[in-house]
Amino acid sequence: MARRSPVVSPVVVVVSMAVTVTMVLLVAWQWAVAATTVDADPAIEAAADPTTVLSTPVLSFRRAPGVLSRSINTTAFRVQLSSVLDRVPTGSCVSVSVDGQTVSAESDMVPVIPASNMKLVIAATALEVLGPAYTFRTRVLGELGADGVVNGDLAVLGGGDPLLTTDDWFANNTQTYPPTVSTRLEELADAVVAAGVTRVNGRVVGDASRFDDVFYHPTWSSSLHGVEGGPLDALMLNDGWLGTTPNAGFATDPALHIADVFTDMLRARGVPVAEGFAAGVTAFGPEIAGIDSQPLSVVVQELLLTSDDNTAEVLVKELAAQSGVEGTTAGGLQVVRSTLEGWGVRLDEVVLADGSGLSRDNRLTCAALVGVLAHGAVDDVVGAALPVAGTSGTLVQEFVGNPVAGVLRAKTGSLTDVKALSGYYPAPGGDTIEFAVVLNQPGADDASVYRSVWDALAVSLVTYPSGATSAELAPR
Repeated sequence: MARRSPVVSPVVVVVSMAVTVTMVLLVAWQWAVAATTVDADPAIEAAADPTTVLSTPVLSFRRAPGVLSRSINTTAFRVQLSSVLDRVPTGSCVSVSVDGQTVSAESDMVPVIPASNMKLVIAATALEVLGPAYTFRTRVLGELGADGVVNGDLAVLGGGDPLLTTDDWFANNTQTYPPTVSTRLEELADAVVAAGVTRVNGRVVGDASRFDDVFYHPTWSSSLHGVEGGPLDALMLNDGWLGTTPNAGFATDPALHIADVFTDMLRARGVPVAEGFAAGVTAFGPEIAGIDSQPLSVVVQELLLTSDDNTAEVLVKELAAQSGVEGTTAGGLQVVRSTLEGWGVRLDEVVLADGSGLSRDNRLTCAALVGVLAHGAVDDVVGAALPVAGTSGTLVQEFVGNPVAGVLRAKTGSLTDVKALSGYYPAPGGDTIEFAVVLNQPGADDASVYRSVWDALAVSLVTYPSGATSAELAPR
């Protein structure tokens, strides 16, 4: 009769394996502690704080506090966010991440009309491609004689500055969110006089050839012309307004308008202009004077804080001009798309139609918006430029008295039946929450509809973190 092999209990096997693994880890830990014990450098020892003792073992979760904190907190946060997701209807989207890691999303790859959230994409791209120190220069060119006389035309060459203004317009602007910075045309006129110009024998010619002559995007409703966006040009004064209010009308040719105004400025400063003003492409002469805009970092702040449509559109055309092609919207948007692809932002079904978000042909996804935000940071140029809840810009009347007031930073967006909010919430403990909520539904732009979603988002944001923060879990 054959002998049976003894039957080994599975429990015994598991326990034996656990003991073995534990012994291996214990030996490894002791070796690691020993390996990190070295003779102290007297100089370092003298400088060290004798009251500071780090007691955290080498093999401890405390050595990765960010990972541990996020693991503890995201589960509870996801539950809180369900109240936001439940309010997002079909055809809309929401996406929330913590330090670039998606926590919760609903239809985040569904393409939606983003309205002015498009400006987030344009601002981030412009800073990446052009750089925060980039400036727009408006130049005055001509053949200046030794006697101070310009023989021939005096050209005002547009450099794409979207914030070129006159003092009276800047001071008396009636827009809900007027520009916060400007480039003074008066300063350019003063510079011409300071350069020694005493007379212009020809004309003052406005040259806007840096950009094309499409003053209004073809997909915009005519009701938006001038009031919301345009006329757009490389030489554009006072957003194309003819007076200090929209009732005064808008320039039919921005370059011609600025030539007219600049002629009057020179004459007021005692510089006769013999042949009046005109617009067109001029023969380039030497630069007599010029004026630079504020750096792009400041221009972007004005763009996002006031949701400036013209600034966004001009940035797109400038991206094209800087890439070596004609300054067109299509050319600039190709630069935008290439830049986003380089960042790893998914562009499935994304449609870039304009820069301001006025076009209803635009399509973005919440995933793409959060991807752009995660590529940046709450304290970089874009993050710092965003309106602050209950405090500034287009958010000054939103979240007033709410716990996120003064903390949440975001870009708003509004069109008929469209409401968007994308930005950052810096949470206690050092984590940053990136979020995008874009509503596309009848009445979405009505406060009775969108505020219930925004309030639910705010309630969820302030619950994070629900457990220990990265700082509390850091090595001791």
